[in-house]
Amino acid sequence: MKFVTNKVVSRSALAALLATSVFAGVHAQAAVHPNDFVEEIADRALKSLLADTAARSGDINAANRLIEQHVVPHVNMEKTTRLAVGQPWRQATAEQRAALVEGFKGTLIRTYSGALKDVKDSTIINMLQFRGDPNADDVVVRTTISGVSNTPVGVDYRLEKSGDSWKVYDVNVEGIWLIQNYRNQFAGEINRNGIDGLIKSLQR
Repeated sequence: MKFVTNKVVSRSALAALLATSVFAGVHAQAAVHPNDFVEEIADRALKSLLADTAARSGDINAANRLIEQHVVPHVNMEKTTRLAVGQPWRQATAEQRAALVEGFKGTLIRTYSGALKDVKDSTIINMLQFRGDPNADDVVVRTTISGVSNTPVGVDYRLEKSGDSWKVYDVNVEGIWLIQNYRNQFAGEINRNGIDGLIKSLQR
């Protein structure tokens, strides 16, 4: 089974990558305002992406290296996978859970690698007014990303506190949350072929 990425999410997969890659290389104190945290390092992440011509050309190995370096350490991939799988996660063995996390990570990397060609010198992350309590353990940072499509793309980043830092575990692109988008597809595959069937589909 090939998992279908929603058209908006697919078109703006770069936005999802930037949503997590902006956290590369910085360990912010939890007291730092989430918006300030994102804004402070957005330029650094963009420069890194713009400099990686191999990844931008669609080289899967280069994209994999870039995402492993700039994204994976700052994402709670287990939580993202657990929420996407839903109730069946509780019945999965430790080995199945590890395989699900690794398989889902691979699926996302493949999605992002094809969108890196959309990076331009004019790509800009615009911070929007923060809503909620910046001292909460779970927050949403709202932005738009311009320069990756004809119109600015709205992107929300859901973050959780992790010690003295933040971690990303979900991304909303143009009103579509990544976890919810995949949860529906995962549920269908699990209903047909079980947890092992989903693992095999992710690995393919």
